[in-house]
Amino acid sequence: MSRKNRDKYNRFRSKTIAFRVSEEENKMLETKVALSGLTKQDYLIHCIEQRDYVIDGKNTRVWKALKQQLDVFIKRFSEIDDISKLENDELEVLEYMLQIIIAIKKEAQIKVEMEPHQ
Repeated sequence: MSRKNRDKYNRFRSKTIAFRVSEEENKMLETKVALSGLTKQDYLIHCIEQRDYVIDGKNTRVWKALKQQLDVFIKRFSEIDDISKLENDELEVLEYMLQIIIAIKKEAQIKVEMEPHQ
């Protein structure tokens, strides 16, 4: 039997949430989850509670996700001749990646501060 899933207050997580997203939204969610090094559940909970979280630059999952996304952008840059031709979602992911890489170079962790969306 699997371990009971509990929150930070040791409350049992018994509710299941499901919702629909577009292909683009799903791709963005999957990318940000992978780059964060968190599980999808933890990432979404941090987002809805607007809690800050730390990306551990020593986490191998983060490194693997960074490598995969860098490969995607290397391919994409070979297809275009100007960065202005990137989609807004691509620019958002690129900015997120660069923040992680810069933080890893400095101290091996990045604190992501959640900002409320308006």
